Amino acid sequence: MKLSVTVTLKKDVLDPQGKVVLNTLSNLGMNELKSIRQGKYFEIDINETDEIKAVKKVDQMCQKLLVNLIIEDYKIDKL
Repeated sequence: MKLSVTVTLKKDVLDPQGKVVLNTLSNLGMNELKSIRQGKYFEIDINETDEIKAVKKVDQMCQKLLVNLIIEDYKIDKL
């Protein structure tokens, strides 16, 4: 089963990389942008047929390694 994990900074956390991207795009003439926030994206192919079990295992992966729970949020979706 394939699942995706989208990791984003929590709304109250400053995003310096997103700010650099925003400034660079503005310098390239794309001035209609309000903000950009950068994150991480994972596609995980897990050897599990039960969707509930697969999501639970991927959630454990997120909590143990993939996500910094202090400053990041995440969302798991089926592909």
